[in-house]
Amino acid sequence: MNPEIGHSKETHGQDRRLLYYCPASLGGIADYAHEQAKALAATGLKVTMLCPVDYPHSPDGYDQEKALESQTSNSSNRWISRFTLVRRILKDARTLDRMMVSKGYTRVLFANYSEYLAPLWAWRFQRRARQGVVFSAVVHDPVRDYVVGPLWWHRRSIAAGYSFLRDAFVHAPTELDTGQPMPTLKVTVIPHGPFSFPQPSLSREQFRAKYEIPESAAVFLSFGHIRDGKNLNLILDALKEVQDVWLLIAGSEATPGQRQSADYIQQAAKLDVAKRCRWMVRFLSPDDVSNCFNGCDVVALTYSSSFRSASGVLNVAAWFRKPVIASCGQSNLGSMVENYGLGERMLPDDPESIAQAMQAYMQKGFHPRWDDYVKEHSWERNAQLVIDTFNHE
Repeated sequence: MNPEIGHSKETHGQDRRLLYYCPASLGGIADYAHEQAKALAATGLKVTMLCPVDYPHSPDGYDQEKALESQTSNSSNRWISRFTLVRRILKDARTLDRMMVSKGYTRVLFANYSEYLAPLWAWRFQRRARQGVVFSAVVHDPVRDYVVGPLWWHRRSIAAGYSFLRDAFVHAPTELDTGQPMPTLKVTVIPHGPFSFPQPSLSREQFRAKYEIPESAAVFLSFGHIRDGKNLNLILDALKEVQDVWLLIAGSEATPGQRQSADYIQQAAKLDVAKRCRWMVRFLSPDDVSNCFNGCDVVALTYSSSFRSASGVLNVAAWFRKPVIASCGQSNLGSMVENYGLGERMLPDDPESIAQAMQAYMQKGFHPRWDDYVKEHSWERNAQLVIDTFNHE
């Protein structure tokens, strides 16, 4: 039987160490990993995060071992980027395996489940699992329908990614597609807590003056890494129909193979809405994020129907108490918006629905129950549920 860990159980003389594996160096996964590791460490668990050399967060109550490859690619060539990704995935798996063996870890938590190339690296951890190591993973995207390569390889990869896990943590009740039956896999629902940010350095008025946005304008924010699935093109279409709305686009440039910000800027010009758009396409510091959210009125989460997971951006909006307009497939995001009245839920992939949601805000405003949401979706509760699962045999 594995040792019980955390404050809720007796821990004298037991190994209370956790190796937290986070290969992400940017984006919501990296932010989530930091908050979860911090909350787990606050229970008394000895947490060491294995993370990339350019991981953006400083340790807070937990230790860091910065030995993984950077997630950032400097190449705009799609094929070079793919080669770099393959090399990074396989090298990171070797690094994790070496650290587990050299330091004798018996419990490992993956910041994010991934099936990419899993048949080429999962064998290492299948072997360690047979030797008694307990593996767990947070499954941020339960529906793995983005097919890379032939379908048979995709299905085999999904199964390999789950093959060595004992525990899977999800953010909403769901039946995981594991590629093949996994009768010993335990699935536990945990809340996604709000991300934390510093106080804004600019007031709402100062931010709007800096970016030449009228004080009286209704500003919708499209935040985060630019990618096709966020339907920025449809927000621009809706902007054409709702004359009093301005749009702030803030986040990193799209990866190769996705529509670039220049394409959307050109679209905005063709639609004659460019004068009501402001672009901050770059890496955003925590202070930048605070100023953007403080300066906007509503956060636009216009995901496509293929989005069926929790939204990290929603949990940034929670920190700043900003209402949202949201579209997605059947997911945690849609449920949270509806259950807590966090804004307006829209039909996915529909510019008319986006325009109607914008008009709804203009006409009546939104009144989110953020206090209820935050109370029930804390990092403390997230950590305790994880530890309870670790302790359950």
